[in-house]
Amino acid sequence: MKYPQRGAALITVLLIVAMATVIAAFMAQQQGFWQREYMNGRDRAQARRIAQAGVDWARAVLADDAVNNQYDYPGEMWAMKLPAIPVDDGEVQGLIVDQQGLFNLNNLVQGGVVSPNDVVRLQRLLSILSLPPELANAVADWEDTNSVPMEAGGAEDGYYLELPKPYRAANRPLVELSELLWVQGFDAQIIKRLNGFVSVLPERTPINVNFAPAEVLSAVIAGLTLQDARQIVSERKDHPFQTVAEFLLRLPASAAQDSSALTVSSRYFLVEGHAVQGQGEFFAEALLVRNNIWATVVRQSVQ
Repeated sequence: MKYPQRGAALITVLLIVAMATVIAAFMAQQQGFWQREYMNGRDRAQARRIAQAGVDWARAVLADDAVNNQYDYPGEMWAMKLPAIPVDDGEVQGLIVDQQGLFNLNNLVQGGVVSPNDVVRLQRLLSILSLPPELANAVADWEDTNSVPMEAGGAEDGYYLELPKPYRAANRPLVELSELLWVQGFDAQIIKRLNGFVSVLPERTPINVNFAPAEVLSAVIAGLTLQDARQIVSERKDHPFQTVAEFLLRLPASAAQDSSALTVSSRYFLVEGHAVQGQGEFFAEALLVRNNIWATVVRQSVQ
């Protein structure tokens, strides 16, 4: 009469063994997950450190350049893309991009007050790029401190507070280009079109004529046609301008001889770094400003 009890005990033992097997398999699986997560985390941390090291590399390169000469142009060593360099179980590459060959959107407003000359320059650039010139007024209103909208495309709080999701104009300089999505008339396509022609820098900056695209030169210099600007850009590849006076001598008679918005040297640079380490991958981007010799970080992001 003890057989049923022995059968129940056997079933209990089998259940315990089966449970122990499941638990052991689960623990082994979790340990594998933990090991992979640990290795991935280690790789990401190393890739992050490598990407950030690219910013220090850029600072050193720019410091060396500042000692060599007083003008900046695309043929210099710092302006050349750093090829992919192998590192332990990965690679790193970087690029320094001049930002003063571009039209600084924060030039539109100084001390909270609109700069009419710079608004006109941006209007010319927008027209050259086949974009509505009145967008310049919308940007100026977004940045200035008054509440009176400019004519033809301007917008202040009165406009933005009437939107389905209301907000106010910033009344301060732009922080980054994507902020234009909040400004009347702008969308992702327009911002994409502006890429490569405009920048967002924290202070008023002149245009480096050695880096400016023909479209920017034509917009900034009154009377300079796009065709003439393209000719200048073509010629400067082999003969960069060492002084603004030298550049002005190259302008046609129809162009304004105004040097107030021009320079041949740059202080602002964008550093783009990409690092891969094992399973980790990081992108670093930093805006640097070079004062005297060593550049400092204005803003930085690592992803």
